[in-house]
Formats: sequence, C-alpha cells, structure tokens
Amino acid sequence: MKITDLTLSLFAWDGIPATSYGAHSGKFSGSSVLGLLAIETDAGITGHAFLGSAFYPADMDGPSLIRFLKPLLLGQDPLDRERLNQAMWKRGRTTTVRAIGAIDVALWDIAGKAASQPIHRLLGTFRHKVPVYASSAVLPDAQAYAEEAVKFRDNRWHAYKIHPPQAWREDIKVCEAVRRAVGDDYTLMLDSTWAYDYTEAMRVGRAIEQLGFHWYEDPLADQDIYNYAKLREKLDIPIMATEYPYAGFDSYAPWIVQRATDYLRGDVAVKGGITTLVKTAHLAEAFRMNYEVHHGGNSLNNVANLHVIAAIRNTQYFEVLLPDAAQKYGLVEDIAMDAEGYVHAPTGPGLGAQIDFELIARKQSAVLR
Repeated sequence: MKITDLTLSLFAWDGIPATSYGAHSGKFSGSSVLGLLAIETDAGITGHAFLGSAFYPADMDGPSLIRFLKPLLLGQDPLDRERLNQAMWKRGRTTTVRAIGAIDVALWDIAGKAASQPIHRLLGTFRHKVPVYASSAVLPDAQAYAEEAVKFRDNRWHAYKIHPPQAWREDIKVCEAVRRAVGDDYTLMLDSTWAYDYTEAMRVGRAIEQLGFHWYEDPLADQDIYNYAKLREKLDIPIMATEYPYAGFDSYAPWIVQRATDYLRGDVAVKGGITTLVKTAHLAEAFRMNYEVHHGGNSLNNVANLHVIAAIRNTQYFEVLLPDAAQKYGLVEDIAMDAEGYVHAPTGPGLGAQIDFELIARKQSAVLR
C-alpha cells in the first residue's frame, strides 16, 4: 500500500460562543477554520484527521503541512508510521506539532481501516469505558462556578475542573465556593493555566490541599521546571504539568529526571499525535505516574484521544472542555456520555467516527494541495 495524495480541506466553524480558558486562549467567539486532512492510498483506503480548534484556525498550520510534510509522505507505505513519524519530526523547524499530530492521527486511521479494527485494538485495548470530568471555561464569578459544578455533579459527571479567573486571591475564593456547593466527597481539580509565580502558586496550592482537591494543574509558567520542582517538594497535592509547550516525546525527560511533576499530560494536537501519546503514557507508567490526556481541541482529535485512553491504564479520566459549542463540530455523531458518567471506546474501524462530509462541503472555503 502506498500514499497517493494528501489534501487539507478548510471549512468554517461558525456559531462559537464567547469563551475563554485563560490568558493563553484570550476571549474568542464567532467563527474559526477547521481542516479535514485526507491521506489517500492506492488500496482505496483514506485516512482522516481534523486540524485546528475554535481559537486556533487550521489555516495557520495548513500551508506548512502541505509544503513540508506532504512531500515526505507521497509514495510511502502508510503503515510505516514510526519511520514516517521520525521523518516528520526532523521537519519540526519548518512546520508545527499540530500538523505532525494531524498526519499521525490520519495514518493510524488508515491502519485501523486496513485491519478492520478500531485503533485502540491495534494498540491493545485495556478498557471499553472511561469516566468523564467537566472542565470549565473562565466564568464571571464564584457563584457561577459553584452553580455549574453542582449541575454537573447532579448529572453524574465524575469530577469538575476549574479554570479560574487567574488572580490568586480570587481563585482561592472560587475554589472555596465550589467545594462548599458540591460537598466534601465530590472530586474537584484546579487548572490555573500557568497563572502564578512561585509564591502565589504555593498559596493557592496550600489552600486547595485543605479543600481536598484531586490535582493541581499548571500553576506555574509552562517551562519553569526549577520552581515546579520546589513546589512539588512543598505540597502534598499531586502537581500536573507538561501539557505545554508544544513538544514531542523527549521533552518529558527533564520533568521526570528533576522530579518536577507528579503526572504527565498531553493530547494528539499539542504533542504530535497518537504515536507520541502512547510512548509517553508508557514512559509515565514505568515511573508509576499518571498520564492524563488533555482535550484535543476538536471533535476528531477527541476521538483519537479516546482510543489512546482505552489502550492505557494510567489515565484516570476523559476531559470534556466546556462549553460544548466551542469544542464539538464536524461529526455526524460526537462522543456522548452515558447516564452513569462514562464515555465508551469507539467500535468502528480506524477512528470509527462518522465525519459530516455534507457540512464540510457546505462550509468549505479552500482545498490545500
């Protein structure tokens, strides 16, 4: 089997509500651009992936994908994923991790379709369902967080994660309000999205330890390994870093060597695909660490993430980033939680997701070749 063509169809994502997750995303709304990647083969099998998100349009990454990565793939066997993955990373200075990740996902989609198996079967299935947690946007005040957390608790979601206003005193008040509202037994997490200096991070960390939070995510700047190591020595609550910067497998090594985080973190968009996630999850497993998979930024990335989670034992939850209208688009039927708060591993071949090709054709703005 050989790759015969690669295209990226750009299409509009409209109706995105006003949303923010912190300083890194800003406040976005209105419309964005997604890309449907199609890798065609001479066996009649086409692999697909989505590129882009509600606040990071695909036309930012698409041109470099076509210019620098497509020539590496044409004429190659799509099942040679590891060899192709290594070749793409050598082009890392001319393209982006998101572009590498999209191609890697599409290559895994081809492999699953060729074998008539879901991707998690090729990886080695560990489980068929995963508990879900709700991951908030930045909300107007402490009461809004508390009310939202109660709603998700009452609807059987397994946990609730706060993306706070990013001012440490106010953030503590938000966490206190949410804990009062949901009670002592409901699982809560805090994701401060790189908001604090060391002293502020210590103050917030000590406060949420007392409140019984489950983990403390990204309190410091994304590459501040020195202060993460200090913070981890002082706090008992598990620290979770490494979601950013955009980087591949070897970027995790210093975090482990310097004992700067309790959990590792990533997703197919920000770490370069399924291949990187699986390697990193197994690396974490060797050190008895969790590898908590981050949301993927678009619907098909979340499907790819779910395949990985189904095939590893050291991820505890599936993240659903709120609101849905800023995260779900382009599939006929998206991932849905059951009445007990679980999502289920896909059963169809490859990614096993039904892409809404009619919507994409209607919203298409360009095809990059």
